[in-house]
Amino acid sequence: QVQLVESGGGLVQPGGSLRLSCAISGTTFSGYAVGWYRQAPGNPREWVATVGVRGETTYTDSVKGRFTISRDNAERTIYLQMTRLTPDDSADYFCRLGSKWGQGTQVTVSS
Repeated sequence: QVQLVESGGGLVQPGGSLRLSCAISGTTFSGYAVGWYRQAPGNPREWVATVGVRGETTYTDSVKGRFTISRDNAERTIYLQMTRLTPDDSADYFCRLGSKWGQGTQVTVSS
């Protein structure tokens, strides 16, 4: 059974940084692309970034140059390094592998 567990969220001041992690079990992790998504209260869930099987990356425009997605196949973990955070980045962040989602981790950017 595929399981995704996010961690690393929290409260950070504007301009600060956080690194989110998504630990994946129950599947041949290295053969799949994995994505990060986020959902702010009252808003639909939106795609943030994806890392492919060879480490290739794509980002939504609003996070380009600030966020970095990466994967560690040995650790079966996906990371999202977030820098220069703004209040607009506040949301629950989820990782996704195929049709499977994690439970999310909350990020709040506030002074």
